[in-house]
Amino acid sequence: MVIRMGRICVDIPDDLERKLRLKVIERFGGKKGDLSKAVEEAIRGWVAED
Repeated sequence: MVIRMGRICVDIPDDLERKLRLKVIERFGGKKGDLSKAVEEAIRGWVAED
């Protein structure tokens, strides 16, 4: 089984990045891969709203 992953690079304001990283640590613990997990969750939620 092959799992393909896309890669998207984005620029966000520093204050938003800090808030995101703190929220990721609060919610997931801050382990490797947690930031990607949080961003994926946020994008899935946003896309599902349509």
